[in-house]
Amino acid sequence: MNDGLALLKICQGSIIKKRRYLLPYDNLIWEVDEFEGDNTGLIIAEVELESEDQIFALPSWIKEEVSDDNRYYNANLVQHPFKDWS
Repeated sequence: MNDGLALLKICQGSIIKKRRYLLPYDNLIWEVDEFEGDNTGLIIAEVELESEDQIFALPSWIKEEVSDDNRYYNANLVQHPFKDWS
């Protein structure tokens, strides 16, 4: 923990703040990130698959697929936070 706090002190710019929840669904573990700060209101879910062609059921609580939308990458959320999207 102390190492993490030391790294935060030397970081420049914004920091991504989020809470991560692990949700089991259909024999997979979904990682659900609820963002805070400038990205409040944004919730992203992801799942690690065994292969790119693995078939899986999309949970009903998923609104849209955003894997190919680079706006959702943490590095981009620092530069262009969710609060500024229109």
